[in-house]
Amino acid sequence: MAQASTTVDKAKALLEERRAELQEELKQIESAISGLGGRKRGPGRPRGASSTTSSARAPRRRRRRGGSRADQAVKIITDNPGIGVAELGKKMHLKAPNYLYRVLPDLEKEGRVKKQGSGYHPG
Repeated sequence: MAQASTTVDKAKALLEERRAELQEELKQIESAISGLGGRKRGPGRPRGASSTTSSARAPRRRRRRGGSRADQAVKIITDNPGIGVAELGKKMHLKAPNYLYRVLPDLEKEGRVKKQGSGYHPG
């Protein structure tokens, strides 16, 4: 039994010694941080770098070639007055014709098309 208590006492002494070393190291680190003008980071996600580097820069987008979908829609509406959104989407070969519900009101505001009932006519 005496041997077990001496082993525990030795382990405890080693841990206390190591804790003292770590506390001293912590004080040195905190003083170095305060000397650099840094603050302790608060809770939450850390911020990214303040300046962007070439690797972090967003990819450059190329200019579209040819007409846009809006121009294509106006051309099809001119050729087919009274066409509905579903038909227009099929003629434009769109996988999601819902896209046209966002484009067509803008074309109406510009006066390029007019909505009459459920169909669209040239403006």
